[in-house]
Amino acid sequence: MMSKTFMARPGEIDQAWFLVDASDQVVGRLAVEIARVLVGKHRPQYTPHQDTGEFVVVVNCEKVKFTGNKMDSKVYQHFTGYPSGRKVRSVREVLAKRPERVLREAVRRMMPKNNLARQQLRKLKIYAGPSHPHQSQQPTPLQFTFGKGK
Repeated sequence: MMSKTFMARPGEIDQAWFLVDASDQVVGRLAVEIARVLVGKHRPQYTPHQDTGEFVVVVNCEKVKFTGNKMDSKVYQHFTGYPSGRKVRSVREVLAKRPERVLREAVRRMMPKNNLARQQLRKLKIYAGPSHPHQSQQPTPLQFTFGKGK
């Protein structure tokens, strides 16, 4: 007797909302777990070509940590398109100006590079402070156990 392979269909998957407090969390380790929930790999119904992920609200992203001396050595850069238009900023500068960008970039770089991942990344809501406008969705707190034998 052959068993059928389960494939999620659009509309079958109910998407919950999770709340993550980023205070004193290491950026890379936090980004891995957030990307995992956004893609949907934490569920048994995971289907690679369907959006089985859930919404994630991150608060206190201005209080994230980096290991080692990455605050000064790690840089974010982009090119404006003009001659000598390369803009380079350290993590310390970006955290001071736009703290949401540090975590969003870390999560984006850990997700697949395709259209589905861009759609899933829209379900990530990041806020610098402790308050957020998603109380009506009743997000449940999401706790991560880093390195404790998941």
